[in-house]
Amino acid sequence: MSDLHSSLSRELSDIVSAMLHPTAVPYVLCFATSAIAVWLITPMIRHLGLKAGLVDKPNERKMHHVPTVRVGGVAIFLGSVIALLLVWGGGWFGYLPPAKEYEIWGVTIGGAVFFLIGFADDLFSLPAIPRLIAQLVASALVWRVGVGIDFISIPFIGIVQFESYISLPLTMLWLSGMANAINWMDGLDGLAAGVTTIAAAIILVTSLFMNQSAAALIAAALAGACLGFLRYNFKPKSPAEIFMGDGGAYYLGFTLAGVSIIGVAKGVTTIAVFLPYIILAVPILDGASVILERWRKGIPLTSPGKIHLHHRLVKAGVSKRLTVLFIYALTLFAGSWAMAFSGMPGGGTYAGLSTLLMIYACWQVAWEIRRCRQSQIKKPSNQKDA
Repeated sequence: MSDLHSSLSRELSDIVSAMLHPTAVPYVLCFATSAIAVWLITPMIRHLGLKAGLVDKPNERKMHHVPTVRVGGVAIFLGSVIALLLVWGGGWFGYLPPAKEYEIWGVTIGGAVFFLIGFADDLFSLPAIPRLIAQLVASALVWRVGVGIDFISIPFIGIVQFESYISLPLTMLWLSGMANAINWMDGLDGLAAGVTTIAAAIILVTSLFMNQSAAALIAAALAGACLGFLRYNFKPKSPAEIFMGDGGAYYLGFTLAGVSIIGVAKGVTTIAVFLPYIILAVPILDGASVILERWRKGIPLTSPGKIHLHHRLVKAGVSKRLTVLFIYALTLFAGSWAMAFSGMPGGGTYAGLSTLLMIYACWQVAWEIRRCRQSQIKKPSNQKDA
């Protein structure tokens, strides 16, 4: 026990020392600026949304019970842009080779385009097919400037380069797919924002370990923006004051996917190319399972439904708050193991701690499901006695 305590103390000391190191200033500043900007802007966006009637009304498919402003993504987007402009103006992006500069601009401008697609849907309720076509076109343009899945590392074989006719559809599927996966997760208060905060923070740390500093700055801005938004989107004892809407969810999903390509997947190790899929395993597997379920039942892929992981957990009797916290723990578990696989110093410790947390979270969920089932068994018995 004393060895574990000593190990934890050393890890915490290393984290604090790293945050206070002069080289960490741009990332801490970017994160803090984004968080504070979103924290300050969100109430103004909520006020304007209420005046304009831009609210998401409850219905049988949705899981909230009061009309809620649905354009919080505007605050997330603006906060991220303000932070990135600050570090860019301060010269902290440094000198970038032309190819790397195109990648950064591709992710930044591509994120803006995805935000606008979602924001247009928040305003005008666009049909699903035109939205998907717009996303695919935007993804193709981003691929054209260098943000693409260009290769795969295979053990004992090495790097296998993809031809354009393979790289382009894979990139379009990854960028558009992640945008929609995060949007589908945005079904409970704080769920999409919290999952993105955790995933972006892990991408930030992993990108720094792989010397991808520009990608790390984008991840820092994204993590800070989501953390600032959680102040209003995940309340301890009351419903969310504002939702991010499709604009926010598309922006978060695309930016996570894009920054993982130009940051984490650019490592030289064989495992590096797989790290984005491990870090983002929760939204990937959730989205894939829903698509397969709809395909199996012959349901149109674009039709709404209540078969996502968070829907299933709530239906099983888990409270909404515990459901969100459980998926947070699941995201942290996947991301921590990605850090361990990357060979990062201390990665094994983080993975071990997240595994313990995951075991506790699973126990909590199992206990709540069991309690719910017992109460359902007792109800018919009580009614029969009456």
